[in-house]
Amino acid sequence: MTATPPWIAQQTAHLLAQRGHAWLLQGPSGLGQLDLALSLVRAWLCESPSAQGACGTCPSCHALAVHTHADVCMLMPETTLLALGWPLDEKAQKEIDDKKRKPSKDIRVEAMREAVEFSQRTSARGRGKAVLVFPAERMNHVTANALLKTLEEPPGDVRFVLATEAAHQLLPTIRSRCLVHTLHWPPAADALAWLEAQGVPATEAEKLLRASGGRPLDAWRDAQSGRGSELWQNLPKAMWHGDTQWVKDFSPSELLDALQKLCHDLMVVSSGAEPRFFMRSDLPSQMPPLSALSPWAKSLAQARLSAEHPFNAGLMLEALVSQAQTAMRHVH
Repeated sequence: MTATPPWIAQQTAHLLAQRGHAWLLQGPSGLGQLDLALSLVRAWLCESPSAQGACGTCPSCHALAVHTHADVCMLMPETTLLALGWPLDEKAQKEIDDKKRKPSKDIRVEAMREAVEFSQRTSARGRGKAVLVFPAERMNHVTANALLKTLEEPPGDVRFVLATEAAHQLLPTIRSRCLVHTLHWPPAADALAWLEAQGVPATEAEKLLRASGGRPLDAWRDAQSGRGSELWQNLPKAMWHGDTQWVKDFSPSELLDALQKLCHDLMVVSSGAEPRFFMRSDLPSQMPPLSALSPWAKSLAQARLSAEHPFNAGLMLEALVSQAQTAMRHVH
């Protein structure tokens, strides 16, 4: 991403004008929780900040850009840290390098204890310290409880920002100790203009934004991955034919997301409304009845709960495609 989205810049300025030692940024995926959290951290630690945010050029901003800032603690699952290019602590990195364990998909309680210790140290650059927790729903109860005491009585120069796509999964005690901000949905025109500024062709940007349900960062991610609008437009036809090759590069979680959108649109069209994610022309001419779609929707929601379990991914994709084909071919 080459430019901060304008809706993130606007929200950054709004939040910086308010006081508080802990923020909880919440909302659905694709709106920029992590981007907004990082914008706040940059501004808090910047040596020449303005009302709009960080300067982007001072040594503090540079240290954050290259992931070496001594006054920033990134509290994330190890899989997320590795994906985003943030370093792990030496012990965790050695355990993973030595094949003693795999990177954690949750925020480990050991990492939380280190973050609490970090918050009690003196600031290295004299601008205070920041702890960024993302995705915050990846804290289990033990990990979250380890954070509670510090949130209740924070050291004077540390600020926290928690970002989540599932605020309802957080402990009420965590939520109650933070100022809560719900991410703004950008106007479609702003989202399209930003996608085009990132190099996504206008027609492609419009189709990907629709496929993402109006979430521009999800649309940009799909554009970056090479998963373009053609694949999306032909997904209903592929599922009708039970074509597993069409989705062979999807993870189970990604395919579940796509099938839930497809099921949603089939249900609303069957009820006489307009689809949200697909064009009407992409969907089958004969709509399955709600009596077939409702059980499918429930099954997809149930599968979501175990999408990250270590099942055989290929077999899971085949099962999901077969289930989709059965539901879609159940016509009147």
